[in-house]
Amino acid sequence: MDLELRHLRIVRAVADAGSVSKAASLLGLAQPALTAQLKRIERVLGGALFERDRHGARPTRLGELVLARARVLLPAAKELQDEAVRFAHAPSPGFRIGATNGPILGGLVDRLAAERKVSTYTSWSTHELTSMVELGRLDYVLTGACGDSGTPTGTLLWETISLDPVFCLVAQDHPLARVTEVELSDLSGEQWAVTPGDGCFADCFAMACARAGFTPGTIYETDVPTCAHLAQVGRAVVLCQATHQPAQGLVMVPLVGAPLRWRQLLGRHPTAPEAAWVVGQAKQAHMDAVRRSQVYYDWLIRNPGYGTAP
Repeated sequence: MDLELRHLRIVRAVADAGSVSKAASLLGLAQPALTAQLKRIERVLGGALFERDRHGARPTRLGELVLARARVLLPAAKELQDEAVRFAHAPSPGFRIGATNGPILGGLVDRLAAERKVSTYTSWSTHELTSMVELGRLDYVLTGACGDSGTPTGTLLWETISLDPVFCLVAQDHPLARVTEVELSDLSGEQWAVTPGDGCFADCFAMACARAGFTPGTIYETDVPTCAHLAQVGRAVVLCQATHQPAQGLVMVPLVGAPLRWRQLLGRHPTAPEAAWVVGQAKQAHMDAVRRSQVYYDWLIRNPGYGTAP
């Protein structure tokens, strides 16, 4: 027989009552049954727990040791049980999500908010967001990295949501607006606009251009509306994720061979709530974004191996 919490309750009851007969009455047991149970407990613990005579039951030195532990363990076990019950019946927790610029955040928030409370925090800095998750100020971070770069380091747990090509946005009257795909080298004379970030995308873009035989000209690093405006007026070509929804007056054009790729990542704190469900919702949000983009949807048919991660 192994020692159980109910055995400690019996020992405590005998000590508090001062006799086996009184403890039996309090526990609703027959005295012979309690006496037999106490003897089995004493055998497990290696010796007598009480000195018993006509005046009652007094703890032995071994009994005092067991009682001291029991008076700690029993309240702790009760507290654990109460806390577990409260947790099991408490409303489902909300989600605190940080994100860099990306086209699937809205879809993810919409899906999660249908069933839970959601709060968001945005930043251009992946480092800032991951630090907030590590400190417990956020549960999740939705960010990205160049297709060939490694997973961010640290204590977060990471899931790849998708692997997408990088496309470009041009004005609808741009000479290349009606082509199915464009060679990166055909854009060698353009100026460029990108949203900011602290990853390696700028270096990856420079290397892709070098492989295509040119050095990129002016690169405007600015917010999404300004990028869109610069493309609309013909001032720059914008690099964008393939799930991006172009603003009016803009056309999204794939680059031949996908010289630039982007991995959508979801990082989470080890204690983040409902991780598997949130990861699934993020992948569904990405698939929704793909279905809204006819250009990307058609491109995926020609280029298997990209899109939502399995």
